[in-house]
Amino acid sequence: MAETALDVRHLAKPEAYRALETQGRAVLESVDDPVAAMATWSSLLHHGLGHLWTGFYRVVEPGRRLRVGPYQGALGCLDIAFGQGVCGAAAVARRTVIVPDVHAFPGHISCDARSRSEIVVPVFGPGGELLAVLDIDSERPAAFDEQDRLGLEAMMRWFSSPAGRAGRG
Repeated sequence: MAETALDVRHLAKPEAYRALETQGRAVLESVDDPVAAMATWSSLLHHGLGHLWTGFYRVVEPGRRLRVGPYQGALGCLDIAFGQGVCGAAAVARRTVIVPDVHAFPGHISCDARSRSEIVVPVFGPGGELLAVLDIDSERPAAFDEQDRLGLEAMMRWFSSPAGRAGRG
């Protein structure tokens, strides 16, 4: 399948996220591989919204360590401890973290000096286990808000929803 990621930057955020989620679910219709899905969601979000860095940090040691997974953008940090930086904070809290100014976030890990704001969304598997976190960085301050949280959390439910994944349910 030769798909092109939709460019949705001209749309209102709720509409943009709905369009990207619809495209992602269609592309992933027969896929049950979480790494392939992470690669697909990363590409769709990165090219669709035009942010600086878009990708996943996978849980490789539950409760202890995240490792870079599929992403789009400049080189990412390879390993992040739970509790370290925005990704580690979201992993420990098991909730979305929005940071309007990364320079004001205690312990922020700077993988790219151009990053000014960040959103990190936990990704849960079918049994409620933390699989990864979705990390998106922007070169604009305060780029993320509640609409981003809602849209991204809806997309990430693909990983836990039997109806959203092939071979399940």
